[in-house]
Amino acid sequence: MARVRGARCRLCRREGIKLYLKGIRCGGDKCAIERRNSVPGQHKMRKKISDYGVQMREKQKMKKIYGMLEKQFRIFFQRALQFPGITGEVLIQLLERRLDNVVLKMLIVPSRSEARQFIRHGFIKINKRKVDIPSYLVKEGDVISVVEKESVKKRIADNLEMLKDRETPEWISLDRKTQVATITRLPTKADAALPIEENLIVELYSK
Repeated sequence: MARVRGARCRLCRREGIKLYLKGIRCGGDKCAIERRNSVPGQHKMRKKISDYGVQMREKQKMKKIYGMLEKQFRIFFQRALQFPGITGEVLIQLLERRLDNVVLKMLIVPSRSEARQFIRHGFIKINKRKVDIPSYLVKEGDVISVVEKESVKKRIADNLEMLKDRETPEWISLDRKTQVATITRLPTKADAALPIEENLIVELYSK
């Protein structure tokens, strides 16, 4: 599992966009992008970069958004090549189907790191079976629920209340009362709404 050990807000400033690495804080006034949208470090000038550099930055942004290291990200790209359709869009669909992403989109946790923690600790079930693999790919019709543990239920209820103003994506049907979600269909590029040109990532890996 990819772990961000340094200052997460610096990563957002480096890319010039919100990567939502700190959960609910990213939507408030304390967000680093809102307070100081400049490149971190001593030399803050944004220099013109080459085409290769632009492609690399797009890949880095997507990796950081989904919290992945290079090896696992490349594995997902190779998977995308095996499916019919536009490779970049298929890649986004596969990444959106990751269990850690689904748990985050269910709004039962405020951040991707906490979503992975929930999964690793065995708090998440798919079709009534525990799944502790964050990279597990959900399928249409899958039912995601949480273990019957009072402390976990209470924590999730608090998170749902904290995130009550947010909505789940159209492809996830969430029952907030029972804390159970159903995958009604597979996600699309439009559902992800990423500030990324995925075709540049395909060009980068195709060299």
